[in-house]
Amino acid sequence: MSESQLLNNRYQIEETLGKGGMAVVYRAQDLTLERTVAIKVLRQIYSRDPTFREHFREEAKAAANLSHPNIVTVHDFGFDADRLFIIMEYVPGTDLKQLLEEDERIDVERTLILMGQACAGVGYAHRAGLVHCDIKPQNLLITPDERLKVVDFGIARAFASINPGEKRDIVWGSPHYFSPEQASGTAPSPASDVYSLGVIMYEMVTGQPPFTAPTSTELARMHRQELPKAPRELNPAITPELEQILLKVLSKEPTARYRTADQFGRVLISLQMNPPLVEEEAPKGTSSISIAPGTTQYFGASTAAPTIEVIDKKANPFEIDWITILLALLALITVGGLVPFFLWVYFVYNPPIR
Repeated sequence: MSESQLLNNRYQIEETLGKGGMAVVYRAQDLTLERTVAIKVLRQIYSRDPTFREHFREEAKAAANLSHPNIVTVHDFGFDADRLFIIMEYVPGTDLKQLLEEDERIDVERTLILMGQACAGVGYAHRAGLVHCDIKPQNLLITPDERLKVVDFGIARAFASINPGEKRDIVWGSPHYFSPEQASGTAPSPASDVYSLGVIMYEMVTGQPPFTAPTSTELARMHRQELPKAPRELNPAITPELEQILLKVLSKEPTARYRTADQFGRVLISLQMNPPLVEEEAPKGTSSISIAPGTTQYFGASTAAPTIEVIDKKANPFEIDWITILLALLALITVGGLVPFFLWVYFVYNPPIR
């Protein structure tokens, strides 16, 4: 499709934004509503297949029902010039793939913020009964103000209609980012999207994906069988807590991961709000002791070591508490002294009969 072409008598093609194996994405003007949109036009080899057209129509309808700040909105879809197309919200900026190509790795704080947004969008789709199935950096768009939006739910399916035991000849997803169950040809679930988000997050903080191989077949085998390298070996700035989270979402067994992207996102938000305490490095030539969480007291090397009183909280069971015993005796004497007084009062009002 050439630029400046009019699609469906309404959308004026302006420029090509990207190309893939299944489709080409254009920026265009909606002449009816006078707004900029993005148009994904499928290649003719797929558009001519009636079965595929029906499948695409159903998935486009499902995607059009998603309305969330972290999901690219689907406005319309149709068939024109022997090609299927889908009209989407135009998102200025770049995608995460380009960001990863520009930077060796992304700092942990920014990663947590961006991935938290990705989890919010994908988690919303999970609550609506949809699985993305093809989460990869190219499908995570980032605006200039750091808003992340998930795009291309075109292969999303209503997982309520998925038979958990069904096998498929077609493996959905991208080999670097799909889950072990997708690599095996098993129907995906929300936990499959969680795995893909984990792969992306691993790549963001370490600078490389957990698995690399020259062929898709070998990548699929590694996702099913190999364990990823410990993230902290690649980036010491990663905390043990974050490493544990990453290894959890990259578990081979779906039940060992977070069940939905919402759960994964809540963990990331908690990590942002409660970062682990990092011990402050003592100035050169000094020693330090921890006084309270988050604070450190320094002592010069030439100063005598400070005296610290240590209170043993475990009481000696054989130690005699004289104060308690003294109070008990005093109480006993007091009560004992009142007994004769009460007897005297009783006999005054009740004299014995003679």
